[in-house]
Amino acid sequence: MSHRRDIPFLLHTGYARKSYFIRHSRIFASDTAAAFTVSQEFPQQKTFVLPKIKLTQEQEHIFTVIAEAGVRCNQPVYVIGGFVRDYYLKRRDAQKEADIDFVTVGSGIDLALETARLLNTRQVSVFRNFGTAHIRYGNFDLEFVGARRESYDRSSRKPFVENGSLQDDQKRRDFTINAMSWSLSKGNWLDLIDPFGGMKDLEAGIIRTPLEPAQTYSDDPLRMMRAVRFAAQLQFHIEQESYDAITAMARRLEIISKERILEELNKIILAPVPSRGFKLLFHTGLLGQFSPEMIALHGVKEVDGVRHKDNFWHTLQVLDNISEHTDSLWLRWAAIMHDIGKPPTQRFSKEHGWTFHGHDAVGAAMTKRIFRRLGLPMDERLRYVQKLVRLHLRPIALANNEVSDSAVRRLIFEAGNDIDDLMTLCRADITSKNDEKVQRYLRNFDHVEELVKIVEEKDQLRNFQPPVDGLEIMEKLGLKPGPAVGEIKDAITNAILDGEIPNEREAALAFMYKTARQQEGP
Repeated sequence: MSHRRDIPFLLHTGYARKSYFIRHSRIFASDTAAAFTVSQEFPQQKTFVLPKIKLTQEQEHIFTVIAEAGVRCNQPVYVIGGFVRDYYLKRRDAQKEADIDFVTVGSGIDLALETARLLNTRQVSVFRNFGTAHIRYGNFDLEFVGARRESYDRSSRKPFVENGSLQDDQKRRDFTINAMSWSLSKGNWLDLIDPFGGMKDLEAGIIRTPLEPAQTYSDDPLRMMRAVRFAAQLQFHIEQESYDAITAMARRLEIISKERILEELNKIILAPVPSRGFKLLFHTGLLGQFSPEMIALHGVKEVDGVRHKDNFWHTLQVLDNISEHTDSLWLRWAAIMHDIGKPPTQRFSKEHGWTFHGHDAVGAAMTKRIFRRLGLPMDERLRYVQKLVRLHLRPIALANNEVSDSAVRRLIFEAGNDIDDLMTLCRADITSKNDEKVQRYLRNFDHVEELVKIVEEKDQLRNFQPPVDGLEIMEKLGLKPGPAVGEIKDAITNAILDGEIPNEREAALAFMYKTARQQEGP
């Protein structure tokens, strides 16, 4: 019979007392004496069996080498943080390649250098100012740090750091589920060290801080964003006291750099159900600290009994809809931005009710300003999101009207290689509390998608360029560079898109000569 050593080891080393296991119903193997005793004394408490740790061959090799490096440096070593958490959650990264954090009571740099020597690798980076080191080994990123305790000045993110014990290091971690560790000591190989009840919170699906939440979030306000991120990624709940502290301290986020905020925000956007994270950001007040434009989407106005939909909740629904079909960060950003231009374009008239004319163009312009402020890339990724925001009404408009081949050709021409993503966004944009209305729109949209497919296959218009370019126009017609060349090229393009001529070279040349003669006049 296998026998877990977690409880005796923890009691022996002082990382947790027996009363802790009784109070918090610790997760441990039921074949230990301690488990039997607790179950007898507190039969109403639930106990769990810790699964036997099964590492891959590569992981076993890495852990064994690092344990040997710890022996040679005379330093105890522990696996800590996300790898341990994800192993118990059976998340993919913990089964294959992964980031793995190691903490040692001693020098993290010395441990890393000895590990690199034993692994026979030069891919080691040392950060002496932070007392950390990194090794890239195969598909693994190995991070090394010495156990430490930290204290902070309220007006700064720079901590005062000093050497500490393993429990000091676990205490400074953001959440209990990230403070769990495994021993790499020979006598206690892979024993779980969990002084703050991380396994219990993992089982219950709770985000909780090891220390008082106000202290944890005051030390590093980014942890408030991380709480939301983990709640969204893992579909956990934030413990009430922690949630209340975030709500009370949301403005502290102002001392955090936009780069660090953006990193967490993007992870929230990539969560399985990103609206879960955005709802938490909204209700805690965090969202307003960096995205007033999204806050402006919230709310419903009413005039003469006429109301419009709440564009904030609509945007979150579109984001969830699109997330069912894509893991693309930038397509998800397009979903977030698609209606961002509605608040400044909102108008009411008795004749038309609520309108948002031009919100597509205004939203595309706002997207650039928002990207710059948040520190998002100002390159082709911005232009991609802007294009989808600018064009997102076009397929919907086609679905509402009789669809002509000409209109479809122009849509394909303007969207280019992004036509598929545009159609995905527009399908996600079909939302309503009236399910019958949604189904009717979806049926119409199915027709538009089918027509796009037919026209694209027939006319080969994706990334369309006229069969005759400007240089050939000048050569054939003896023209010098000037407006006339552009006018003839545009005329050829429009003739093809309108279906007046086929997308073929001979037809384009004939149309070119015809257009030139018309420009010359009688």
